[in-house]
Amino acid sequence: MNVHEAIEGRREITAFAPLEIDKGALERIIRAGYLAPTGNNLPSRELIIVTDRDKLVHLSSATPFMKWLATAGAGIVITGRPDVSKYWLQDASITSAFIWLAAEQENLGAAFGAIYHSEDADESAKRESHVREALDIPEDRRILAVIGTGHIDVKPKPKTHVPFEEIVHYETFKS
Repeated sequence: MNVHEAIEGRREITAFAPLEIDKGALERIIRAGYLAPTGNNLPSRELIIVTDRDKLVHLSSATPFMKWLATAGAGIVITGRPDVSKYWLQDASITSAFIWLAAEQENLGAAFGAIYHSEDADESAKRESHVREALDIPEDRRILAVIGTGHIDVKPKPKTHVPFEEIVHYETFKS
């Protein structure tokens, strides 16, 4: 599978089979996140890998929209460091995309569990606190998301996308 096939085939997987993830596959996924580009090559994001079932179940209640994490083979918590780079959010977001595509490459499913909430500071603080306390994350880190990954139980049908021409513009913006 090449990167284009991974991009085209990617779906959000929220139904995981109860199978352990191969350690080599998980390490390759983690390494993809580690190698993701960052602004000025600064270490503005860190990853916490969670495979303990009790912790995954606890983390799944950080938001009402992450119940699927309880059945994932692993959760990869992506944190950002505003003290290191003003681009921590962009860097952590790119890291999450690399992780997701690497999971696809390994024939595993992935889902993005948003912890950071850009439009609701109180909700973001609540979610981040839930994850922070469970994993002993220092206060100076922001918590972007938890990427759940694991063996696919049910793969959803391909989604219909907004037409390419409505999203992509060449040379100037055309509405």
